[in-house]
Amino acid sequence: MIVQENPLGLHILLTLQTEDTKKLVEVEQFIQFTEKILQKHQLEKVGFTKYVFDNQSYTVAFCLMESHICIHTWPENKNLALDIYLCNYSQDNTQKVRDIAKEYVTFFDAKINKEVEVNR
Repeated sequence: MIVQENPLGLHILLTLQTEDTKKLVEVEQFIQFTEKILQKHQLEKVGFTKYVFDNQSYTVAFCLMESHICIHTWPENKNLALDIYLCNYSQDNTQKVRDIAKEYVTFFDAKINKEVEVNR
């Protein structure tokens, strides 16, 4: 195994807005999409939790060997907050984080209200 120059990796925080409010209340659709992303990008899930609120908004956290993907939705405001962080311990995942972020923007057919990249 090769240890990367910056093993802490890239962390992207997104605030998105979408008119497709169904995706902000259909937690199982989000989970299935994320499972496909994990397979596609060869990420290893080590933990998972979800919570659905009374208004059907949801919060979901995928704990990964490489770090995590988390979401919180607000259908009443047509917004969501998404947190994608992959460390670079065993390989450089920088582009992978950016690609995953783009895939979620497409999935939600969303406009980016705010995007923050943090190089850890």
